Amino acid sequence: MKGKYLKGRAITYDGSQLRSLWALREHGLQGNSIIAFRGPCSVSGEALVDQLDAKAGKEIRSDDMVHFIVELFDSDLPRAVVLRRLLVFIIKEVIEEIKPEIFVERKGNDLFIEVEEPGIDYRKLSVSIATVSPVSTLIHVGVNVSSENTPVPTFGLADLDVPVEEFVLKALQKFITEIKEMDLERAKVRGVP
Repeated sequence: MKGKYLKGRAITYDGSQLRSLWALREHGLQGNSIIAFRGPCSVSGEALVDQLDAKAGKEIRSDDMVHFIVELFDSDLPRAVVLRRLLVFIIKEVIEEIKPEIFVERKGNDLFIEVEEPGIDYRKLSVSIATVSPVSTLIHVGVNVSSENTPVPTFGLADLDVPVEEFVLKALQKFITEIKEMDLERAKVRGVP
C-alpha cells in the first residue's frame, strides 16, 4: 500500500477521480494506493456512484473538503465496503486524538457531530462510497473542511479547529499501517483441516 498527500494543490472532486488507474495515470502510484488531496466537491447526476442518491436527485457539494481516494487491486466489492468503513473509523479516531474533547459519531459509512440546534440533531462531517472498476475496487471518503454551501447541515474540520495537514498525515499513515498489518496477518497462518 502506497500513499501520497497532494499538499498545496486544490483539486475539485467531481467523481472523475473515482476510476481505475487514476493514481497511476495522474500521480505515478502503481498498485494498491491511497491519495489525499484538498479542494471543493461537486458531484451530481450521472457522476454519482450511489444510485439511490442519483435517483433521488441528490448532490454532494462542499466549498472545501479533504478527499481520500483508495484503489485496491486485490479486493472485491464486499472487502472494499469493509475497508471503507475502516478508513471512516480511522478518520473518526484521528479527529478524536487531535481533539479529545470532540465526540464523532459513526453511523454506517459516515461521520456526524451531535448538536443541540432547533430542528437539527446532527451535522454531517463526511461522505463516502465504495465501488468497482474493471480492474480494481475504489473508495472515496470526503471530509468537510468548511461547512459552507453544503446541501445538508454539516460541520467541517475548520469548525472543529482540527489542523488539516496533521489530520491528513495521521489518517494516511494509520490506514497504510492497517492495510500492511492485515497483509502480514494473512501471510503468517497455516491452513487447518
